[in-house]
Amino acid sequence: MFHYRDNIGEVDVVIDDGIRWGALEVTLGVTYLDEAAKSLKRFVKWVDTEHRGQPAFLGVVIPTRYGYTRDDGIHVVPVQALGP
Repeated sequence: MFHYRDNIGEVDVVIDDGIRWGALEVTLGVTYLDEAAKSLKRFVKWVDTEHRGQPAFLGVVIPTRYGYTRDDGIHVVPVQALGP
């Protein structure tokens, strides 16, 4: 697990097992959901996907009870889904 930050922006969590990778943004509410998704898309544009491949997942962690997949393929994950 990593945190990514550069002069373009940042991503809260990057998970990489050496074979596959994915990225998560963590938001304080659904009002920030579009901004977080935009940040993930911008991040993927900067990743060398020729070398690392496309992400296995992109997601936004939110403090509400319902999860779903957006039309752009980004998963919306309720924080309760991450643990007991």
